[in-house]
Order: sequence, then C-alpha cells, then structure tokens
Amino acid sequence: MSLEVLRKIGLSDGEIKVYQAVLDIGNAPLNKIHERTGIERRNIYDILNKLIEKGLVAYIDENKKRTFQITSPNKLVSYVEDKKKELDNSKKLIEDELPNILSKFNSKKSEIQAEVFRGIEGIKAVFEDSLNYPETYWIGGGRYLPKKYPDWFFSWTARRAKKKVKWIYLMRHELRPEYKPFPYETVKFLPAEFSGTPTVTAVYGDKVVQLMLGEELFAFVIESKDLAENYKKYHKYLWDKVAKE
Repeated sequence: MSLEVLRKIGLSDGEIKVYQAVLDIGNAPLNKIHERTGIERRNIYDILNKLIEKGLVAYIDENKKRTFQITSPNKLVSYVEDKKKELDNSKKLIEDELPNILSKFNSKKSEIQAEVFRGIEGIKAVFEDSLNYPETYWIGGGRYLPKKYPDWFFSWTARRAKKKVKWIYLMRHELRPEYKPFPYETVKFLPAEFSGTPTVTAVYGDKVVQLMLGEELFAFVIESKDLAENYKKYHKYLWDKVAKE
C-alpha cells in the first residue's frame, strides 16, 4: 500500500507506520509492532488507540495476550466518507454563522485595509477572492500563472467562466503573437515601455492588488474605495488613449 494514500486521508506519519506494520504482520503483538516501526512502546499504545477510534484497527485478547489487526480495508473508504460528512456539517455550521461573523468583521474594519500574501497558496487566495466580484481590471499582465501552474489555473478559469466574471485586460505587448483569449476576457496591448519586471496590478471591487509573479510569488492587497476608483480611472485612460487592440 502506498503510504501517500494514507497520508492524503489524514493519517499522521506515526499512524501510517503502525497501520502498515499491523497490515504486514497480520495478528500483531505490541512487541512486533515496536520492532517493525522503531516507535517507543508508550507512543505505539497512543497511536493504536487512535487507529482503533477511527475504526481502522481492532484487537483480540486471547490467553491474556493482546494482538492487533487491521479491520476490513473497505473501512478506509467509509473513514473518508465519515470525514467528508464531518466537513460538510462543519461547513453548514460556518455558513449559518457567517452573517454574524461578517457583521462583526465589517463593523470593526477601518476605511483602508491592507494584507500581504506569499507563495502560490497566497496567490490562489487572492484569485479566489476575485471571484466574488463581477469583473477584474488588469494592468501589465503577462500570462505568468497559466505557464507556471496550468492545472490549477485552468480549473480556476473554468469556475470563473461559470460565474461569468469578466476580465478587462491590459496585456504586455510581447504577448501579442501568442495571445489566445480566455472566456469573458477583453484584451488590449500596452506599448513596449510598460514591459519589465513581472509586476501586475489587478483591481476588483474596492481592492487594488500588486502582484509580483517572478521567482518569488507575492501579493499586496489594499482595500480602499478611493484608491480602487483612481486605479479604475487610470485603467480606463490607458485603455482608451494608450493601449492598442
């Protein structure tokens, strides 16, 4: 059995080692599990109890000796299904409470908010946030993310298209030869003078995002109605007076 499969369903490294040992040995006494895993005996007890609670391991007491064995491997599937039900229930509880949380959050917000996001997970969070708004205005884009993370990006783009979120895109001029439109995207090309480092500006709702999409991924998000309106005016000026189709 691939250890990665067990890790993906939420088992810890210790639980994976013990589960694998019990699977390999069969009816496994504690000392055999200890020999196979190298884990301290007192820790093995804790891990076995967790696996028993999850329904993945059972034990037999015979002649004052306890041995352990895995339950039916089908239990792995039902374990995942149980976790999914728990997550669905948690999601429902959060959704029910979300209006109260948002009300308190909004009542404490200042007029200008700023957040920093790093790495691909931070960039993904910004893109997810943009799906809550009807359109995003881009200045200086260069198709960096589709090239670096195509699987995630095109899956996200399909969801954007489903929600009909528009992109009004001022793209770097060097992308013209290879340009292929995405759904709900309108593009014009900036002059060569606007090309340089992989820095991109995005505006959606009252948020202005400065993205660095080079070796280090970085996003600085400022939420300000006045600032966002000014950037939208700047975008419109570039769109009407500077950029070319």
